[in-house]
Amino acid sequence: MLDIVIEARKASLAPGMDVRRILPFRQRRMVGPFIFMDHAGPVDVQPPLVTNMDVLPHPHIGLSTVSYLFGGQVMHRDSLGVEQIIRPGEVNWMTAGSGIAHSERFEDPAALAGGNLEMIQTWVALPEKDEEAAPAFDNYKPEQLPIFTEAGVWMRLIAGDAYGLRNGVKTHSPLFYLHVVLEQGARFGLPKEHSERGIYVVKGSVEVSGRTYTIGQMLVFSKGVDPIILAKEPSTLMMLGGEPLGERFIWWNFVSSRKERIEQAKADWKEGRILLPPTDNHEFVPLPEDKSRPAGSPSPQALS
Repeated sequence: MLDIVIEARKASLAPGMDVRRILPFRQRRMVGPFIFMDHAGPVDVQPPLVTNMDVLPHPHIGLSTVSYLFGGQVMHRDSLGVEQIIRPGEVNWMTAGSGIAHSERFEDPAALAGGNLEMIQTWVALPEKDEEAAPAFDNYKPEQLPIFTEAGVWMRLIAGDAYGLRNGVKTHSPLFYLHVVLEQGARFGLPKEHSERGIYVVKGSVEVSGRTYTIGQMLVFSKGVDPIILAKEPSTLMMLGGEPLGERFIWWNFVSSRKERIEQAKADWKEGRILLPPTDNHEFVPLPEDKSRPAGSPSPQALS
């Protein structure tokens, strides 16, 4: 049996940049350590509007952001001085830890032509012992990520371990994250190593236990439930999950096991104690007005 089916909600980040927001969900805050998931695109905007889509410098604590593109490209800059063009099939893993600021800019209009830009961004909460770790950023090329194929199934391991696959992407807790492409009629099962498992339908549709699920839906399963997934048509899925970390609070771009730490992060950003990217420090996203939103509630903001 399914634990829950999560229906993505529309969120608007900027003119021309609407996303499907999957996590957090009011009835399911996390899947394993994954606490946030946005699906952006395909995006098709006119060149004059491209700069309006830029995500200005903004802060994070207590999490890792994971950016994964299907098409287009994004320029990442952060307060460590990293400048990285994010391209399709790469894994871009930024650990905020004690605090980092970064921007995401769309500086190549050609990368957006014809609705080419499409990306998934997730946030992975950190274990309590790592919440104040030093910030870090790592880029992993497609050739560093193992691929598995069998009849009608192609999958790339983004991070963690599943189906006997492992890679060198640095993680902080047991998890798995996969990009899966299915031909029509293909069948496969969930990885059995992890307590919590989710399937998000990026394209196409799949059948599970006689019911069909389509783009924008996430299916969440507990350990011990091992359904067969059948592709009703050519389909793309993101599969993720792992071991739960315990309660986490989320406010705007901050995640922590402690409410008071989020309050400190608010003050740190407001007072300029979280540094801006050295090559992108002329503008930034101000701290949103806190209209008594509890620290455990999701903010409507942020791709990352």
